[in-house]
Amino acid sequence: MSLHSLRQRLLKVNEVSQNTEHRTQRQLYSIQISLLCAMQSEVTMRFVVVLSMATLLLFSPTLCVCDDVVEEDLSFLEEEHHHHYEDFEEVDEKDVLLLKENNFSDVVKKNRFVMVEFYAPWCGHCQALAPEYASAATVLKDYDVILAKVDATEEHELAQQFDVQGFPTVYFFSDAIHQPYNGHRTKEAIVTWIKKKIGPGIYNLTSLDDAQRIFTNQTKLVLAFLNSLVGSESEELASASRLEDDVNFYQTVNPDVAKLFHIDPDVKRPALILVKKEEEKLNHFDGKFEKSAIAEFVFTNKLPLVTIFTRESAPSVFENPIKKQLLLFATSNDSEKFISVFQEAAKSFKGKVIFVYVEMDNEEVGKPISEYFGISGNAPKVLAYTGNDDGKKFVLDGELTADKIKAFGEDFLEDKLKPFYKSDPVPESNDGDVKIVVGNNFDEIVLDESKDVLLEIYAPWCGHCQALEPIYNKLGKHLRDIESVVIAKMDGTTNEHPRAKPDGFPTLLFFPAGNKSFDPITVDTDRTVVAFYKFLKKHASIPFKLQKPTSTSDSQSSDAKENSDAKESQSTHSDVKDEL
Repeated sequence: MSLHSLRQRLLKVNEVSQNTEHRTQRQLYSIQISLLCAMQSEVTMRFVVVLSMATLLLFSPTLCVCDDVVEEDLSFLEEEHHHHYEDFEEVDEKDVLLLKENNFSDVVKKNRFVMVEFYAPWCGHCQALAPEYASAATVLKDYDVILAKVDATEEHELAQQFDVQGFPTVYFFSDAIHQPYNGHRTKEAIVTWIKKKIGPGIYNLTSLDDAQRIFTNQTKLVLAFLNSLVGSESEELASASRLEDDVNFYQTVNPDVAKLFHIDPDVKRPALILVKKEEEKLNHFDGKFEKSAIAEFVFTNKLPLVTIFTRESAPSVFENPIKKQLLLFATSNDSEKFISVFQEAAKSFKGKVIFVYVEMDNEEVGKPISEYFGISGNAPKVLAYTGNDDGKKFVLDGELTADKIKAFGEDFLEDKLKPFYKSDPVPESNDGDVKIVVGNNFDEIVLDESKDVLLEIYAPWCGHCQALEPIYNKLGKHLRDIESVVIAKMDGTTNEHPRAKPDGFPTLLFFPAGNKSFDPITVDTDRTVVAFYKFLKKHASIPFKLQKPTSTSDSQSSDAKENSDAKESQSTHSDVKDEL
């Protein structure tokens, strides 16, 4: 065996394990390497010395110089209190189908109704959903509905294909066309919602009295004027209705009913209209009478031109498949003047951008939303928001006219705008163990190429952040004298930066020195001082050494000689066990 091969084996063993068995193997390889080195030497004495040292390595426990140096004593970093996380009981998921990339398409295409949950094994919300989801699967299997799940941490391509951005993400597939499920995460809610989806979905209107009652009482509806109440046209309408949660679908063959709903009785059938009690009351369908075309038409036109933001309307805004939004922030006194302008501009963006009015002086919802988006003062403002895609915001400067809002919206869709980021004022003093980061000093502190920076993005109201605070402060205290390491935190509710996007609170990101142009490393470790310290030691670009605090008896010694002896002793001890 060559010297090079032995060295490679030794390196491999060093990487594999630190246990006794592998330690012995490393020592044997060390002896063989030493012998080969000696054999290649012309000096016999060198052989004798090397052989002697090899023998000592193998048989002397006190002179072992192999790689497993005495581990650091990190006891002084340990927390006094340990946090216990909730354990979830094992769930019987016998009726939940596990999908992977190789069987996903077949299951969705060969089964008419399939609900799919994209989950992450570590996600607490997914763990809480699991028993409810499994129970719903057991109930719904009698209705020929399949409930399935996909581990998004393993099936990356599937997760990307379906734009999974959080966990759990749940879709319902009806005839292979999917829509999101945003209902409550309980067995009852899931079963009720799906039963509605798999039911008839449409209602017959045969009499003018019934039609008048429906027309008067409902805020939005779809009416189809058909040749027959059964057959292919009715089936297409029924399939489209299952894709819409908040719009009721009706069908008729009565010309008088059609006329009541503003459909020409002499029109070529099938004809369809969407009726709303909004500024834009009527939308006539002119596409091919197929499920997908009807569903797209209803989806595009069902929202009002401008949605008034309330607690009730919030899901239709933030959980809408249309992610891009234009928001008008104005006080109640200014609303009448600017909403009409906003509505006019909105006509050009149906199905592309949601237009939302936020009443800034509404204490219940308007004010918190304004603060969330960083809008202050009483002057009306228009802001563009990319929604769940990347959370970027853009502010329209200048006078608010329909033409300017339309131009702003077009630039928004074409990615021509410069984003706006929130920031608290830069602190006048920032000398604490944990540095305060805001939007406007982020580059100076976090992106400093000479520093390894650990950043916590927190929310003041977050219980997990509050539990982490004493641990994080202790970490900062222990590392405050390490010049190359910065422990920092940023309030993620009032500060933003394109390089720091929180995935919930707290989010911990590590920015290695000399490597700030790359994405930060997500800190996925136990939330203890020791775990954070080990993470930093492993990932820091600049090596550092943490000294154990000097004991009280040493620091209080008044005798000069004793103090000198203590330091000498401590220095000798630190050769092996200094970094703690």
